Amino acid sequence: MTLKVGDKAPLFEGTLDNDTKISIGDMIGTKNIVLYFYPKDMTPGCTTEACGFRDNWEKILSMDATVLGVSAQSTESHRQFKQKENLPFPLISDPKNEIRKLYGATGLLVPPRITFVIDKRGVIRYVFNSQLNVTKHVENALQQLEQLKAA
Repeated sequence: MTLKVGDKAPLFEGTLDNDTKISIGDMIGTKNIVLYFYPKDMTPGCTTEACGFRDNWEKILSMDATVLGVSAQSTESHRQFKQKENLPFPLISDPKNEIRKLYGATGLLVPPRITFVIDKRGVIRYVFNSQLNVTKHVENALQQLEQLKAA
């Protein structure tokens, strides 16, 4: 299933880097959500992307939004990555790629890098898919959040 702008964001539950549970359904209605899928903790592209969101964290918060990162690594791997890079947002462990499948964020060899911007109503407002253009994920998500804030 390929999700597109205007679709309702699929609801899911997951395990965070601190071993607590999260439900995206609990977040809808309270904040805009930047949900990004990335291949692997502590790799160069994934670190650049995560640090881009980190470096814009205050701006993201000011736009009534939050960020959730999703990859297949364990909660321990996420904890180490989050601590090493001082990431202020949660990372969700998706070892069976169940959340990836819900969002159509699957690939053949390497898990794709895809970012979704979901508005407070739970509607997907933006989708960006690029394995190599890692900085554009952050830039484009910020632009979309600005549009949501202005609306």
